[in-house]
Amino acid sequence: MLFSEVIGQTTTKQHLAEMVEQNRLSHALLFLAKEGAGGLPLALAFAQYIVSLPPDAPVVEDLFGGMTALAPASGFIHPDQIAGQPGFQRAAQLIHPDLHFTYPVIPRKPGDKPVSADYIEEWRTFIQTYPYGNVYDWLQNIGAENKQGNITAEECNQIIRQLSLKSFESKYKVLLLWMPEYLGKEGNKLLKLIEEPPANTLFILVAENEEQILPTILSRCQLVKIPALEDEDIEQALIERAKATPEAAKQITAICEGNYREALQLMQHADEDWHSLLREWLNAILKNGPAAQVKFVEEISRLGREKQKQFLRYFNHLLEQSIRIRVLGEEGVKQGETEKDFAKRLNKIASVSQQEAIIGELDRASYYIERNANAKMLFQALTIKLYHIIQNKTLILN
Repeated sequence: MLFSEVIGQTTTKQHLAEMVEQNRLSHALLFLAKEGAGGLPLALAFAQYIVSLPPDAPVVEDLFGGMTALAPASGFIHPDQIAGQPGFQRAAQLIHPDLHFTYPVIPRKPGDKPVSADYIEEWRTFIQTYPYGNVYDWLQNIGAENKQGNITAEECNQIIRQLSLKSFESKYKVLLLWMPEYLGKEGNKLLKLIEEPPANTLFILVAENEEQILPTILSRCQLVKIPALEDEDIEQALIERAKATPEAAKQITAICEGNYREALQLMQHADEDWHSLLREWLNAILKNGPAAQVKFVEEISRLGREKQKQFLRYFNHLLEQSIRIRVLGEEGVKQGETEKDFAKRLNKIASVSQQEAIIGELDRASYYIERNANAKMLFQALTIKLYHIIQNKTLILN
């Protein structure tokens, strides 16, 4: 994968290239990116770039104990020019002997002590077809169902063994460790290796939640913060890569909040009439009573988890637009007239504090859906909660 194949993130790409060109590359980098921002594909492109650099490239010694680095001479190769190097094709196919991967896995059978290499074929397929997927997508891809993924002590031992060996082809050995949040106390096995790695060894950790990483590991890494994607970049990617129409791309981009994974999920359900379903639900809550509420709960529970989450995300989006209309006026909201009108009606139903309370309940519901909550019980409880939040302000939504 080349930098040019990673959506957006122009500033971060430039920063990474300059780190190599100017000999400022630390031996341990932590890419911190929210879901769908492109942390994994960007880290993958950078890792493939590093192992593809020619072994005879000019180098200088890092005076502060870091890895030996490229000299800022005419021999510098920009990440978008690396494809012509002999090792790049193997790196791009994820079979380069000096490019190693660690990621959460599950036991294939009770009693197993799995390591990442047990799932390398599934990993290659996943990362090449769905690089913007999250850890939930990955674990479902390997049949985890309700099992909890983990980066095991055995995997840590395997990392130590792999990185203690000399590189085979490249000047550098690179370990890309995805989701260090799944490292428990066993991650302390890696502290000495991360702090004092063998020469020309690069750790690239890719995380979503800084607070869930072991502090001892966090303190030993140089942080690379990756922002949410720009709307223009997502819109362009949906049109060019996902073959969305310009109208659909604009609408999806407005909802996904810089999350390309979410944009792809919305794309899959673009034909769903969330507007009508939401109108039905609110009228059931505010006007039509228990029978209509039960009918809605039955209807929504028949949808899959992804659709249920998309529906809640759509409602959340409209509530956020309602608040923006209050603050910025209609001109500050880029929405179609139908959605804008619905958002204005939501302002008549609930105050800002009530809308914020509803958003909190919808977020919690999405969290529980992700963890296999019973859909009927969840939406019945959510219906009751929303009724109590807005019971003093009612309006039939047509």
